[in-house]
Amino acid sequence: MELNKYIDHTLLKPEASARQIKQLCLQARENDFAAVCINPTWVKFCHDLLKDTTIKICTVIGFPLGANTCSTKVYETKDAIENGADEIDMVINIGALKEGNYDLVYNEIKEVREACQTRVLKVIIETCLLSEDEIIKACQLALQAKADFVKTSTGFSTAGAKVSDVKLMKSVVEDKMLIKASGGISSHEEMLALIAAGANRIGTSRGVDLIK
Repeated sequence: MELNKYIDHTLLKPEASARQIKQLCLQARENDFAAVCINPTWVKFCHDLLKDTTIKICTVIGFPLGANTCSTKVYETKDAIENGADEIDMVINIGALKEGNYDLVYNEIKEVREACQTRVLKVIIETCLLSEDEIIKACQLALQAKADFVKTSTGFSTAGAKVSDVKLMKSVVEDKMLIKASGGISSHEEMLALIAAGANRIGTSRGVDLIK
């Protein structure tokens, strides 16, 4: 198992500096990670640093609350792609999901999917704020809207990835969609447990330590 290829090497802190983002890219290059995951303001910077590699440039949309309008998320997506993004991690409208406004959630995923064109779309559902039934419904909507991944967490809410949530998500999407686990993954053993539960990608700021 090539654990490095599971990792989206992540730095989403608002205070991140150019020096820290450059270090993130250098570590991704040294370890041949799947991707770097950064805020939209750093997409072009990372694209220029990693353009001669196979490492993907991943950025976040509607982050971290998911409460932007759909048109804002679509604009953010198009702007990120113009700057060199290969993968888009969008946060759903969590409040809309919880109150049963499934059309809104579906339509915004669908519109961002269209804006992504051929790029990878990962849909962040923020599992720590959802019941099991809501997690199931969020996965079904992401699947219906033809997203590539469903993702557990932003890492900025009350909790991150849990093995039980990944297992539940896997039971819904089966092999029709991939799963990204992210948020608070702090040990090699935890990463392996999430992969065993069904995670295809691991979002973490501790990638270098986790693969050792």
